[in-house]
Amino acid sequence: MAISGSQQSSQSSNKLIVIGLGLIGGSLAAAYKARCNSLDKPLEVIGVVRRKESAQYAIDNHIVDRAVLSLDDIAAELGKGDIIFIAVPTLSVIDTLKEIKKLVNPNVTITDGASVKGNVINAVKEIYHEHPKQFVPGHPIAGSEKSGVTASNADLYVKHRVILTPVKETSCEHHQAVKSLWEFVGAEVLTMSVEEHDAVLAATSHLPHAIAYSLVDTLANDSDNENIFRYAAGGFKDFTRIASSDPTMWHDIMCANSDEVLSAIDLFQNNLNNLRKAIEEKDSKTLLTVFNRAKTARDEFLTLLEEDK
Repeated sequence: MAISGSQQSSQSSNKLIVIGLGLIGGSLAAAYKARCNSLDKPLEVIGVVRRKESAQYAIDNHIVDRAVLSLDDIAAELGKGDIIFIAVPTLSVIDTLKEIKKLVNPNVTITDGASVKGNVINAVKEIYHEHPKQFVPGHPIAGSEKSGVTASNADLYVKHRVILTPVKETSCEHHQAVKSLWEFVGAEVLTMSVEEHDAVLAATSHLPHAIAYSLVDTLANDSDNENIFRYAAGGFKDFTRIASSDPTMWHDIMCANSDEVLSAIDLFQNNLNNLRKAIEEKDSKTLLTVFNRAKTARDEFLTLLEEDK
């Protein structure tokens, strides 16, 4: 079943097909469509979603040109020059890949936005029995605590980084197509190995989310103070904002990248235990060393962010 917007399908135009119109997929679709329209490019954006209501919302709000409830509805149209972006929860990628392998022309470029790359690479090899040259693993480093198609933001990727993790089998042509796609919507594209990506993201993204979820859950369920949140300062709100992120998505990420996340948790827990000991012993030297070192690192991080703008 397909739902059409004002722009008609064109067999001769390149297409961007986004499977999953949540925050990540919907924002890419909206960004690509907006920039194509502004440049009068005859390119089409098609969303693949599970619910008719999401499809209609995406059409009505100019996120996509067309929306379908099954990849089977459009698979026959796709060929060289078209790009499929998989934007479903990490543990759902394998089912999506199975469908793509069964239905889609091998000349179509395929990429994804999953936060864990090792798990995706393993799924690709399991399904295709090799790494197909058309598949370019990727991960946009952007987001918010909001989720769903209503969170789509055409400017989400502007001046944000996207990490691509091509393997040796990945075609240069398909790699370049995905790189150009992200640059077209305003992102800076970097390349990493799969292993480095998963280790870095475990420390900088997955661990902070685990801590935020655990802290809020601890205070909400294990504290005797009923007013614990009523008097929380702004810093608490800022620090725990990410605990409002989509629980299903983060469940999948923690399971898919468990080894790297556990390593990051163990390192943090060891440092937290050392800090606890310093507080217990009123070890001013250790406390000031840790706090000053952390402040310096944080300030340097903010400086780097400003330089990158």
